[in-house]
Amino acid sequence: MRFGERLAGAVAEHGPLCVGIDPHPGLLDAWGLPRDASGLERFALTCVEAFGGHVALVKPQAAFFEAYGSRGVAVLERVVADLRGTGTLVLVDAKRGDIGSTMAAYAQAYLTDGSPLAGDAVTVSPYLGFGSLDPAFDAARASGRGVFVLALTSNPEGPAVQRATGPGGRSVAQSVIDAAARRNAGADPLGDVGLVVGATVGELGVDLSDLRGPVLAPGFGAQGATVADLRRVFGEELPGVLPASSRDVLRHGPGAATLRSAARAVGDSLRR
Repeated sequence: MRFGERLAGAVAEHGPLCVGIDPHPGLLDAWGLPRDASGLERFALTCVEAFGGHVALVKPQAAFFEAYGSRGVAVLERVVADLRGTGTLVLVDAKRGDIGSTMAAYAQAYLTDGSPLAGDAVTVSPYLGFGSLDPAFDAARASGRGVFVLALTSNPEGPAVQRATGPGGRSVAQSVIDAAARRNAGADPLGDVGLVVGATVGELGVDLSDLRGPVLAPGFGAQGATVADLRRVFGEELPGVLPASSRDVLRHGPGAATLRSAARAVGDSLRR
């Protein structure tokens, strides 16, 4: 099955929540774990136990694993494998973006069968030109995976680039959205090319109506976005939005049961 089909099925079963696995040093401290690869592993595998089979999508943040070198990357590989073994969809949050053979190598690492880093989807950056991502789209199509493209991010530096307009008055973000929509044309129920749009961007200012794909909305929970904010930002597009929460859930560790309960509570708030 295509990624969009599998994601639609997972959301129907578990709700739209995407839970992040972000082994931030401060969270390792809060869980009483050492800031080393052994602490990282205990943190990450507890998250796998808590969320595997219970949420639609889990998003490990690759940077927090890479920070520990090869041992950290090995932990990320195990997280991907163990979560997929539970039937849970995995979005590797790596935000890769490059040109030519380098982008092709990233695509091989994160979107190709047999690669230990390949989950079900990966985040990518289009700001070397949307066409530079073609190797990722090609690899995803061949392997039944998905790609989430950064469109509107909530960091204060983002709008200077993403909301800049070209000669026709269309913003850079809108051009990214339109290019993603062309990739999803005719898809049902969801296409395999999603977007990343921060839940805390304020006024949306772009048109998502033709996307036919999922929208990952980071910033829900600890970063300040509420259910009311999701409704205000996304309006009629809300049914296709995947609110992402990391710290708001992870602060309930280190017990797997309490983490699972926290994720369930957030998921219930979204359903209501």
